[in-house]
Amino acid sequence: MSIEAFGRVPLGGTGIDRITEAEVVAVVRDALAGGRGGRIVTPNVDVLRLAQIDPEVRRHLDDADLIVADGMPLVWASRLGGTPLPERVAGSSLIWSLSTGLGRDGRSIFVIGGAPGADATKDGATRAADRLAAACPGLRVAGTLCPPYGFEHDPVAYAEMCAKVADARPDLVFVGLGFPKQERVVSRLRPELPGSWFLGCGAAVNFVAGDVERAPRWMQRTGLEWAHRLGTEPRRLAGRYLRHDAAYALRLLARAPVRRGRPR
Repeated sequence: MSIEAFGRVPLGGTGIDRITEAEVVAVVRDALAGGRGGRIVTPNVDVLRLAQIDPEVRRHLDDADLIVADGMPLVWASRLGGTPLPERVAGSSLIWSLSTGLGRDGRSIFVIGGAPGADATKDGATRAADRLAAACPGLRVAGTLCPPYGFEHDPVAYAEMCAKVADARPDLVFVGLGFPKQERVVSRLRPELPGSWFLGCGAAVNFVAGDVERAPRWMQRTGLEWAHRLGTEPRRLAGRYLRHDAAYALRLLARAPVRRGRPR
């Protein structure tokens, strides 16, 4: 299945692939069967906003093989602009559907992220991987890592982490460290694993591990998952969501009908 067959919808200065979650899984499975790796980026309103002002964020988007809309405002803006995206494709959902698809092929995953284990208990990455393996028959776990806070400032620790992932030769790597830290890790690992796929999945590892509760499905469907996240982490997210992202989302929606009315 060719990625180019789906086409991209211009939105917020970038292109979002017009693709469903099921089609993402099919593309990845087909690519792996052909020995081809790739990278999935799941921008939300915050990432699109940052891409306007941060060259690093733009580089991550430009390096992606698949760019999917992780946010209902992006889907709404595409509809208002006359080139509708078929659905929201969230990293928190892809971690399950991709694992299910790769399990059917007997393929492997590597999970990075999650919360440290208390005392002798398993850390979040290990618990997430165990849950995925239990729920997805045939899925193999190539390894897990829960790097300590600030690991990226220690060149030796960073190199050791990347070497462990590269040595495991996984088919798919889930990196749940938050944007843009997770994308920096993906960029560093890609040259070492050209035949592997990568997904920066934010809080998805914490959701799967059971350390953080994801929003109810009705909030996911109606575009209110951000409100649930804000309620669970107000100190960390209030400034970003309310001061910056809300205003950008309104501008994105307001400009969409203007784009629709322009002559092609």
